[in-house]
Amino acid sequence: MATRRTYRYMRIPLAIGLTIALLGSVLVQPALGYEPPHAEPGPAVDRVYFKAFHVDIAAASLEKGDMDLYIYSLKTLMAEQLADAPGVKMFEAPATSFSLILNPAPTQEGELNPFSIKEIRFALNYIIDRAHIAQEIYKGMAKPMLAQVSPFDFDYRIVQPLLQEFKILYQPDLAKQIVTDEMIRAGAQLVDGYWHYQDTRIELKFIIRSEDERRVMGDLIKIELDKLGLFTIPIYQQFGPAISRVYGNDPQLFEWHLYTEGWGKGAPERYDFSLINQMYAPWLGNMPGFQELGFWQYENEAIDELGKRIFMGDFQTVDERNELYLQLTQLGMEEAVRLWVATAINNFPAVAELDGVTEDIASGPRGQLTLREAYIPEEDGLTIGSQWVWTSRSTWNPIGGFGDIYSNDIWGNLFDPPIIRHPFTGEPIPFRVQYQVNSAGPSGQLNVPSDAFLWDAKAGKFLSVGTGEKAVSKVTLDFSAYFSSNWHHGQPITMADVIYSIFHSFDMVYNEDKANIEFTVATTSKPVLDTFRGFKVLDDNTLEVYVDFWHFVPDYIASYAIPTPLSMPWEILAAMDEVVFAKRQAAYTDTAAARFSVDWLSLIMDRDGRLVRNALREFGDDSYLPLESLTINGESLVSEQEALARYQAAIDWFNEHGLMVISNGPFQLVRFDAAAQFAELKAFRDPTYPFKPGDWFFGSSEALEIKSIDTSAISPGQDATVSIEVSGPGELSADYLLFDPALSTILMTGEAEKISPTSFAVHLSSQETSAMESGVYYLYILAHSDSISSLTERRADIDLQAPPTSTILGGTQPTTPGTGKEEGISPILIILPIAVVVAGAVVFFILRGGRVKRAN
Repeated sequence: MATRRTYRYMRIPLAIGLTIALLGSVLVQPALGYEPPHAEPGPAVDRVYFKAFHVDIAAASLEKGDMDLYIYSLKTLMAEQLADAPGVKMFEAPATSFSLILNPAPTQEGELNPFSIKEIRFALNYIIDRAHIAQEIYKGMAKPMLAQVSPFDFDYRIVQPLLQEFKILYQPDLAKQIVTDEMIRAGAQLVDGYWHYQDTRIELKFIIRSEDERRVMGDLIKIELDKLGLFTIPIYQQFGPAISRVYGNDPQLFEWHLYTEGWGKGAPERYDFSLINQMYAPWLGNMPGFQELGFWQYENEAIDELGKRIFMGDFQTVDERNELYLQLTQLGMEEAVRLWVATAINNFPAVAELDGVTEDIASGPRGQLTLREAYIPEEDGLTIGSQWVWTSRSTWNPIGGFGDIYSNDIWGNLFDPPIIRHPFTGEPIPFRVQYQVNSAGPSGQLNVPSDAFLWDAKAGKFLSVGTGEKAVSKVTLDFSAYFSSNWHHGQPITMADVIYSIFHSFDMVYNEDKANIEFTVATTSKPVLDTFRGFKVLDDNTLEVYVDFWHFVPDYIASYAIPTPLSMPWEILAAMDEVVFAKRQAAYTDTAAARFSVDWLSLIMDRDGRLVRNALREFGDDSYLPLESLTINGESLVSEQEALARYQAAIDWFNEHGLMVISNGPFQLVRFDAAAQFAELKAFRDPTYPFKPGDWFFGSSEALEIKSIDTSAISPGQDATVSIEVSGPGELSADYLLFDPALSTILMTGEAEKISPTSFAVHLSSQETSAMESGVYYLYILAHSDSISSLTERRADIDLQAPPTSTILGGTQPTTPGTGKEEGISPILIILPIAVVVAGAVVFFILRGGRVKRAN
């Protein structure tokens, strides 16, 4: 069989997106109360139809029976109206966060971009009325945000004290003073209420999303910007055009200055490593410049260094990891390129008959498990509604595509990832790969076998690592649940698919020709690939991975070490590379497509599918086999006959369905009509598929709730105990933070003492209460659990009153405080000294000891 050099790359599983839900369970067994309609392999229903319904008509369409579940959140007012409608049930989840991204690029001489000045960027925090947005625009169905994690996220407990120290409130006068000082310092002049630079008015382009509440939010912020003297041009756009304008252009072209971003959560994360990097660290490619070759780049070496340490497990303890997380959060907030606004509690309506929904704590019914198990009794299909099924940014390729929630809502039902996130704990767990972790970390190293291999891009083949190679951890991966089954086009999944994907990743990074074409993915992947030390095939099903990575939770080591998402067969990846790198007919990423004036490769589009099909035809005609990338220790993993069978099966698939999306999950994509906003999924009933209905159903988690906080016993000068009652699943804990709002100072923080499984206490000494001046104090309580990766926060106000005093001989003497719950009497005896033979006086003071308790 002939061989030839081709180019191909599969992005390693960096987990940088917020839109892909990765969920799962430690045990493959149905949750109580779930009665699957049948026991055949695959999902609970035979067909799923995705259709677009504008959010303004979604509620009416659901009530009419046009759909069974709407997975784009309803607007808040509409959700309130639908909440009590007969035949409808509502799912809720804090699934969407909103932020402002600012363009910090410097201008050419003679011009001025105010957002190139860090102090001005940070000052914009003071014109965002987060409380008003949460309470009025979202009608209480949102929580203000100051950083990348919301009050619902587990790592919020790490950054909460820092957020208090920043003292960020709605203070437009403070913002105006800062902006005025900085603009004058930069040489600008205020003329007729607006800032000018060298006699030209400064104008800011504000991209405002128009589909949802962000339009109102953007309008409010525009008004505040005008008050600062910053002339703002609002540009209202929907998803596709807005994304292209902001993320697809060189920031120094100044097609935008601000943008109202929205982020859809896919799954909970117990210990965040990717989100904080995505939102602050330039190296991961999501900050202005986006690591695209030829673009101006926002750079911050300190942030990148901290971010990489968190991402790559460069810490010794949990406490060190948390300190790194805190430092990076502080630097990211101070840089203020991305300002956070709110997390919305999304409302997802469904028909009352819908059963089998797993409500993960981050995305509710949008998670990857829901449609595997969901069904309506006596029906064999489901219709799922969303704002869009396809947009101009909905690009289906597993390398530089799937960057929007709309494509991912469908894609997540078509493939099975090796490792997933538990829908409640947020920790990595096995899904279709079993694993064993051995680590010498955080400070030791293991020997890498001399016959372990790595891809050598210069040699163009896999080479043994040789003697003396070391690694921190070894992860043994068992792919049996894949290799005993088939791809959607009927071809067996084999070790060849894994090894080819490893080649794909490494050659994209270390082959200079490929890296120069797809610069962004190569640049952002290299720091991670540099930590892989070797691979070794143990048998037909098992692969060892050696990697310099450690984590205090071994499952995170396994998740990091996964070398492939195994989402598409090797021949599709090879054909895509032929189109992208050899023929240069398309590109994997949007920025590369723009740079080389070619299409952004999308496997659901007939045009691109035909390009891939044509490449497969040529492979077959030439009897082509990529031997170098499929040969380990001199042994080829694929025969000529197997390769030809795969090529033909993929061609037949395209001829039947008109698309080239082939994967291995519970559903097959059999029809996609972009113009009609429609997609059809068909159950994959292959008898070799390892899962059946009920295997991955979890239902909903028990809620975590702070039932009460009793601050009534706090009185100045006395020891005091605050009693706290919490309910929820698993082993419960509670943290506290005592804050003086008058001085904007944190007085103390810590972990509450556990009195019983649900009862906690915060103790204040008499010295501590004596040092507290009279006034109102805020006591924040954060409850958390080992079995759910979210938090609940509640604030109790302590109204500390100065003790009553009595005038005695021209002076005053404080009384002894009472119990803090009822009125009491405290005697004080005054004895006059020395030669005075008179008796003393006994004075009784009546104290009003009840304290006002307010919960917030």
